[in-house]
Amino acid sequence: MSTRTAVITGASAGIGAATARALAKAGFHVVLGARRLDRLRSLAAELSGTAHQLDVTDAESVASFVAQIPECHVLVNNAGGARGLERVEAADEEHWRWMWETNVLGTLRLTKALLPKLVASGDGHVLTVTSVAGHEVYDGGAGYTSAKHAQSALHRTLRSEHFGEPVRITEIVPGMVETDFSLNRFDGDAERAGKVYRGLQPLTAEDVADVIAFAATRPSHVNLDQIVIKPRAQLDGSRFHRT
Repeated sequence: MSTRTAVITGASAGIGAATARALAKAGFHVVLGARRLDRLRSLAAELSGTAHQLDVTDAESVASFVAQIPECHVLVNNAGGARGLERVEAADEEHWRWMWETNVLGTLRLTKALLPKLVASGDGHVLTVTSVAGHEVYDGGAGYTSAKHAQSALHRTLRSEHFGEPVRITEIVPGMVETDFSLNRFDGDAERAGKVYRGLQPLTAEDVADVIAFAATRPSHVNLDQIVIKPRAQLDGSRFHRT
């Protein structure tokens, strides 16, 4: 049996990098995409994978990336993120634009471009990393939660549109995960980012990657539609148990 290929976006750090390691360990040839090519090359060398630069907000970058992938069995839509935590009345339109471009249109571009190869593989699988923010709302988070709601709706629609075809559709819904997410959200403010996780034990990138790898390695007749993953200390998007 030939080696199956898994494409991971946002693979230079955090959940993406951890997923690349988990899928490589599971026997996949991993194709890594992200903007930071230096990090990607190092990780690809470690995993005997392939690295290509990718900016999911740029249609030409996506086209160039996909053109270099001859076949695809698994796509992990992981690229995304948040910027700012302003109330609607103080919304920064550039932050909103970036979040929608990255989380929603980025997922659309990669999925649309690779679906023909996923279906042609005879056993394709699209896994999209959304968020509990795609199913809840919280003060100051309208830009991010609206983008994640849209990303989740886009992904779940695929399940109906490709019903009966040889492709599985799984939504991965993490709660709080300690990565560079908050650091990026707060424009590099490490002190503010650190306060998000203070007094509780969040998920790690590896926790989420383990679940992704589990879903991707189930028998081909098994479709895990949606998997919600939260730390024990998190009840919903705004309620946490802090020690």
